[in-house]
Amino acid sequence: MTRQDKWEKDEAAICELIKAHDGVVKTSELYTLGIDYRRIQSFVDWGVLVRIKNGYYTLQEHQLSEDEMIYRLFGEDGILTMESALYLYGYLSVKPSEYQIAIDKNTSKSRFHLKYPFVHPYYSEPKVLALGVTEIPFGGGQMKIYDKERLICDCLKYEDRMDREDLKKALLSYIQDDKKDISNLLSYAAERKVLQKVQNRIGAWL
Repeated sequence: MTRQDKWEKDEAAICELIKAHDGVVKTSELYTLGIDYRRIQSFVDWGVLVRIKNGYYTLQEHQLSEDEMIYRLFGEDGILTMESALYLYGYLSVKPSEYQIAIDKNTSKSRFHLKYPFVHPYYSEPKVLALGVTEIPFGGGQMKIYDKERLICDCLKYEDRMDREDLKKALLSYIQDDKKDISNLLSYAAERKVLQKVQNRIGAWL
């Protein structure tokens, strides 16, 4: 087998593997093809592979959207929250410049060392993390997201991390939402220790 034949064979195997894994593979998965790190780097240098982050690759011809990439990297255990969730619920009109993802506090911090897209992790205790989780279609799959009531409570809890106008728009949008669940809101507010904030900031409108 010539060097060119070997290259074409490896390229075909890589393409098949990546397509079978919905567009993203880990370095360890490429190793199963008998391709070492130097060989992987050669495919990156020649523009066949694109390194999404350390240890994760996609095909140059299979460029993923930001949402698809977030789903592939965090769809298993991440939860959309804060501005990202507000935007998806239609409470904010402008898409945030970064993705806010709630995650178990024991998750490796290196997972979020992405050059693109930008991700802001919110680390949480497992019990707190599971409160108020639902799912929506996102990035080609079903992604976890906090329901509106849990989301509003978290926005009030972390309001010092939010733009003041975004928080104001979010609260107003929730007040005007015909599908809001006040019972759930108060329950989450007590759990998240923001009951007084809920009563003071939006109680009069509910």
